[in-house]
Formats: sequence, structure tokens, C-alpha cells
Amino acid sequence: MLELAILGLLKERSMHGYQLSKQLTDTLGGFWRVSYGSLYPSLRRLEKEAAVERVFSDDEVGRRKNVYRITPKGEEMFQELLQDGHESSEENKFRLRMAFFKYLGPEMRIKLLERRRAYLQERLATIEASLAKQKERNDAYTLSMITHGQDATESDIAWLDDLIAAERRLQVSPTRTRTRATATKARAASEPRPKSRKRTAAVRKEPTV
Repeated sequence: MLELAILGLLKERSMHGYQLSKQLTDTLGGFWRVSYGSLYPSLRRLEKEAAVERVFSDDEVGRRKNVYRITPKGEEMFQELLQDGHESSEENKFRLRMAFFKYLGPEMRIKLLERRRAYLQERLATIEASLAKQKERNDAYTLSMITHGQDATESDIAWLDDLIAAERRLQVSPTRTRTRATATKARAASEPRPKSRKRTAAVRKEPTV
């Protein structure tokens, strides 16, 4: 998943390692920490696979300031990684994908959102079953923990419902706009055009001397 993050950031602009690390922290630091120990091996792997390339050579810039940019092969790899939503059960990986949703079409975004929602609905059913058992045992701390998980899961499902509804509205709005525009043009074409009036020039009579 680090490779997805690197390629996604390099799509926006070329960066050297320190800039990438800082940008990753700014973008994903709230739920995912990236270390230099994992960043540079990932960059080397991507370079070996021709997914990224160095803009300048070591002689020109120096080893610690090599600037990386994404290649056409890297663009393809990025799309494949972004659309592969099988890890819908892993919260951090799902959030990482969401950070780059702007590079997906509406249909693919809806597909990934619905897949995540389906997973959460299954988890909610499991939590509710567990909650019923814990109520019988009367364990206050375990019960509180499970209830918290239930509330968080329900909140996430509602959040996803809002995102999916918004995506569907975006799909419908352009279609309605085109339909209204087409209907307006057809109506204008069918209406009879008003006859043009010829303007008659006023004849000014010269005064008689």
C-alpha cells in the first residue's frame, strides 16, 4: 500500500525522498506512519519495476536529493492498485484509497464505497449478535466496548451512505442538465418564429420657403 501512496503523490508532482515522506505524513499521518526505513526500499522497488524514475542523476544532484517522478508504467500500476478494493476490511487501506479517489471515475468510486459498506454491515451484524450475549453476562466493561464498536460502525455506514448518495447525485445531475438543454432547443425549434417587421424610414418634409 505504500507503493500506492508514493505513486499517487508523484502523480501530482515530482519529489525527492524527504518531500515524499513529509507529504505522506501530512496526508496520511493521522492514521498511518511512514518511516524512511520503508519509504526508500519502496522507491527502489518502484524504480526497478520502471514505475518511477529519477529526474537527475546522482552526479548532478547528489544521492540524498534524487528527484523521482512517475512513469507511464507507474500510472498503470497506480490505477491497478487503486481499483483493487479487496482489502475493504482493512480500515487504513480503505482510507488510503479514499485519499486518491479523485483519480477514479464515479462508477468505480461507488463500487469501492459499496464494497466497504457491505463489509461494515456484516461486521455490524456480528457485533449485534455479540452484544446480545454480553447483556446476559452483565459485564459492564466488555459491554461498553462492544457498544462503542457498534456506534462507530453505524456511524461509518451512515457516512458511506452519504458519500454514495452524493456520487449518484453527481451522475444524475449532468444527465438532467443535458436533457433539459435538449428539450429547450427542441421547443425553440418547434415554435414559429415571429415575422420581422420592416422599419419604414420617416420622410422629413422640407419647409416651404
